[in-house]
Amino acid sequence: MKVADIETGHGALDANALHALEQRLHGALIRPGDEGYDATRRVYNAQHDRRPALIVQAADVADVMAGVTFAGEHDLPLAVRGGGHSVPGFGTCDDGLVLSLEHMRGIRVDPEHRRVRAEGGCTWADLNHATAAFGLATTGGIVSSTGIAGLTLGGGLGHLARRCGLTCDNLVAADLVTVEGRFLTCSEGHHEDLFWAIRGGGGNFGVVTSFEYRLHEVADILGGPTFYPLEAGVLQAYRELIAEAPEALGAILGITLAPPLPFVPEGWHGRPVVVVLTCWSGPADEDEAIRERLGRLGPVLGQSVQRMPYPVINTLFDELLPAGLHHYWKGCFSRELTDAAIAVHLDFGARIPCPQTATLLFPIDGACRRVAAEATAFAYREATFATALGPSWPDARDGEANIAWGRAYYQALRPHSQEGGYVNFMSADDADRVSANYRQNHDRLVELKSRFDPTNLFRLNQNIAPTQAPGA
Repeated sequence: MKVADIETGHGALDANALHALEQRLHGALIRPGDEGYDATRRVYNAQHDRRPALIVQAADVADVMAGVTFAGEHDLPLAVRGGGHSVPGFGTCDDGLVLSLEHMRGIRVDPEHRRVRAEGGCTWADLNHATAAFGLATTGGIVSSTGIAGLTLGGGLGHLARRCGLTCDNLVAADLVTVEGRFLTCSEGHHEDLFWAIRGGGGNFGVVTSFEYRLHEVADILGGPTFYPLEAGVLQAYRELIAEAPEALGAILGITLAPPLPFVPEGWHGRPVVVVLTCWSGPADEDEAIRERLGRLGPVLGQSVQRMPYPVINTLFDELLPAGLHHYWKGCFSRELTDAAIAVHLDFGARIPCPQTATLLFPIDGACRRVAAEATAFAYREATFATALGPSWPDARDGEANIAWGRAYYQALRPHSQEGGYVNFMSADDADRVSANYRQNHDRLVELKSRFDPTNLFRLNQNIAPTQAPGA
């Protein structure tokens, strides 16, 4: 098939250069007009309807090396896509090259040493399925279609964080392709600076093609949601629960509109409620005590907390948050859930604009705090909660109202929060917060960025600009 020139906002891509790239690939090179282009360019967040000049569907590391090199040589914006869940839309771009790892999903579990190695296109559904066969797990996301790559590189919050630490705390090695197209294996003993930076520093330093994680014994858990009225007493009791609960109890608090579930009274459907999503990975003979403790948080409107395989707990939000919704997020850290912050949550929770919208509070105490603040790029080890303000809506026409609600909510919480927030909860308009998000680790990250990516090729992320970059 004859390859034609492609005109982009960054100049023409010569047909001969495109042919040479295609010959180097084991995977597919997809261009505008090709069959499957529209389906392949779509991402999870419908807010981002971008038209890349090229999509490289990498089949292996060699394809990743070829894609990175081509983007650098032709000065193209480079978007790296793993699971495609980036809320700010960093997994796609206009007139650039999208390097998709969606077909790189190989996994190998080593049950003897409690390790798993997974390629960069894997989702948490893939990884949890593979490790559960051996009664093992590591901290992962709460939506099964989320990619392991973006979540890990940003730090990694999830149900097991209080017991097992952040996802990046369980990373023991990673393979990475640099801006020059070099392939490096990073660990505590090899390329230690890069290994430090990718544990929380996002995709600023290269394309991670595989991750090796430490695993923990986690098989069946007690999990599921408990719904309560949106009342101050419930949030105050939750605050006490996290302060005293054993680390094996994961308990993520949400503020949302009650979904039409059979165990929630019909009169509450669509009304603002508090939900606590529980994941108890402790002994089964303590299950009833956990249910009783949940019952003391406030009047229980409905509950479905039962024994289930660990992977199931990560699927409970999947139907509520399918691909194709519009999303805009804000995030912040806090040392404590103060009464003043609770008042803000009650105010905005009473005015939730859409059924798919939720505010989530992720506890990050316990094992997360046993890692020093400078040991990884993730800087807020003393925080107790990471708050995600998550406006989500199906109709594009409702975007203005939902985004305004999220921004106003964030501004109201700022006096009761720390300066920075979790990078995976940031939106594209949060570029001015990057320094605060990394705090004491920011200067070291800038130095490493300047060394490993001086031209800022890897800039479609919560960008840590190198000192040499124009405008840095």
